[in-house]
Amino acid sequence: DWRVANTRSMQQALSAENGYRLILDDAQNRQDRQITAIRNFIQQEVDYIVLAPTTETGWDTVLTEAKAAGIPVILVDRMIEVSDDDLFTCWVGSDFREEGRRAVAWMEKTFGDQPLKLVHLQGNLGSSAQIGRTLGLDEGIANNSGWELVFREDGDFTQAKGQELVETLLEAGTAFNVIYSENDNMAYGAVDALKKAGLKPGEDVTILSFDASRNALGLLMDGIISYDVECNPLHGPRVRAIIEQLESGETPPKLTYVEEAVFDRENTTRELIDSRGY
Repeated sequence: DWRVANTRSMQQALSAENGYRLILDDAQNRQDRQITAIRNFIQQEVDYIVLAPTTETGWDTVLTEAKAAGIPVILVDRMIEVSDDDLFTCWVGSDFREEGRRAVAWMEKTFGDQPLKLVHLQGNLGSSAQIGRTLGLDEGIANNSGWELVFREDGDFTQAKGQELVETLLEAGTAFNVIYSENDNMAYGAVDALKKAGLKPGEDVTILSFDASRNALGLLMDGIISYDVECNPLHGPRVRAIIEQLESGETPPKLTYVEEAVFDRENTTRELIDSRGY
């Protein structure tokens, strides 16, 4: 799981052995709980706050409180929209729009002028990953007259919702030949729905996904998923490096984009899968 790997990376990089006391708060992917957690951290007078925001908007008030307390806020994974960029110290994460463009480029190369009927399983609406990956796909649809978007809906980034949405489409008799899933969990649900209906994912329907987690790459090797764009969750060492820069009086870059790979059946091996940290 992407989020589990991200948390483990933070725990390892910011461990007691490395000189840190890490206080974790699992907000269950809810912004209200994240805001409460930040206020608790401010009251505890922590030295740094690391935030993986659930959505892009709604952070001005609580981050103003953190700034007034003199606590630097480091964002990881998703970006935020605030009235003043000084409300956060720096951000490290993925270029989600570029991820979408890479998936589109693969479809253009693979299918050429063939007509496509696309099903789009979106992630949590308003999150940076959803916004960027959706924009990438929208560009592709605008530039390819034979691509038809037959369905688009929020799948919550969860396997259960991904399966539910695809099952509903199949029961309704909606015709489609490509599923663009904004993360691996929803892709797993789509695979289950297709198999349940007697279809062969990878043959009857092409599946593109994002994250490139170990389990997804196994499905890719088996020809079930056709293309997966990496979203690297191992941000712990990067956050530690930023904190060390700040502690030594240096100014880290405001934005740091991580390097990420893309995977298809040709460049995926069992050795690569076994060596991955997530």
